[in-house]
Amino acid sequence: MKKIEWKSCLKIGISLFILYLSIHYWPKISGIIALLISAAAPLVVGFIIAYPVNILLSFYERHFFPKSTKKIVLKMRTGVCLAGAIITLLGIIALIIGLIAPQLANCAKMLYAEIPGVMEYVTKKLNEFDFVPEDIINSLSAIDWKSKIGDIAKTVTSGLGSVMDVAVTAVSSVFSTVSNFVLGFIFALYLLLSKNKLTSQLNKLAEHFLPEKVNKNLNYVFSVANDCFHKFIVGQCTEAVILGTLCMIGMLVLRLPYAPMIGALVAFTALIPVVGGFIGAGVGAFLILMESPMKALIFLIFIIILQQLEGDLIYPKVVGQSIGLPGIWVLAAVTVGAGIMGISGMLLGVPIAATAYRIIKRELGDEPIFNKIKKDEKVIAENADFSEDSEESKGETE
Repeated sequence: MKKIEWKSCLKIGISLFILYLSIHYWPKISGIIALLISAAAPLVVGFIIAYPVNILLSFYERHFFPKSTKKIVLKMRTGVCLAGAIITLLGIIALIIGLIAPQLANCAKMLYAEIPGVMEYVTKKLNEFDFVPEDIINSLSAIDWKSKIGDIAKTVTSGLGSVMDVAVTAVSSVFSTVSNFVLGFIFALYLLLSKNKLTSQLNKLAEHFLPEKVNKNLNYVFSVANDCFHKFIVGQCTEAVILGTLCMIGMLVLRLPYAPMIGALVAFTALIPVVGGFIGAGVGAFLILMESPMKALIFLIFIIILQQLEGDLIYPKVVGQSIGLPGIWVLAAVTVGAGIMGISGMLLGVPIAATAYRIIKRELGDEPIFNKIKKDEKVIAENADFSEDSEESKGETE
């Protein structure tokens, strides 16, 4: 029977004592954790901004005099490419807003003008079908929908004063959000400008303070996660652009209204895996419905066919193969992620699931990385023992 050492008992006792303190003082500890998270919010925002910008930055770096060894080119490369990446990202955002915002304003005006006529038409049809109680029909017919919509608009505009009062009282919260974003953006710029130096420093710290096996395992996990997130973002953006472009072209061919706006909207919502395209299609169908129910029906048939082709042909080729995650697990990741973190969870769930899937698949396959590391260490140890035995035998021979 193995003897229990006092050091092991001491470690267990300290662990239990720390666990007791954590449970007993959990409200204070959770407050401290929340304070630390709030203080680190700009850093988190900076990392979130820096990662997609780094994808564009890496693309420009691969094409900005890649074979040049001149000092001036090497010094200018990161700054010039970073400026190009930021300008590209801002240009994409401005293009999306420019395509969507004016058309949405026009749709809002049209909606305001058409709702009274639509409600009167619906009331008339309900009266013809004769399955709604007569008192309800009379109540609906007595309503002056045009004046009612005007009253609602006046109420909304008159309520702007109270909304502004609330906004003034919440100015500290707004200022905190804006300052976090600004500080995060500045932090992202520093990260991107000195990413090579920071990576080298982190590697040196990990090699110095972490055991070799732990360091190798962490490097493997981070490399797989980075590859999955990178391919997911690139693939999802590519798929969104393809779907939005095909939607706009198809709507132009079918002579459907709001083609540029709905195409941009479908492309933007398609960034959400699986369900994003349907969200954009639903909004687009509602907007077209205000102009022509028949055109809205044609749009729905067209978008269903397009989504089917996209799901069977485009998405598996562009995104599915790039991240190596089967469709059932994509759907599961989106569902669970949405339940935990909403839209953010839907975006993060797929690459996280792809990372876990790839690691588990490799561990269960022919080349498990963690077992390989253990085998390598065992081989090194056996070689060391063999060399020691050889030296001893050599000494005895002499």
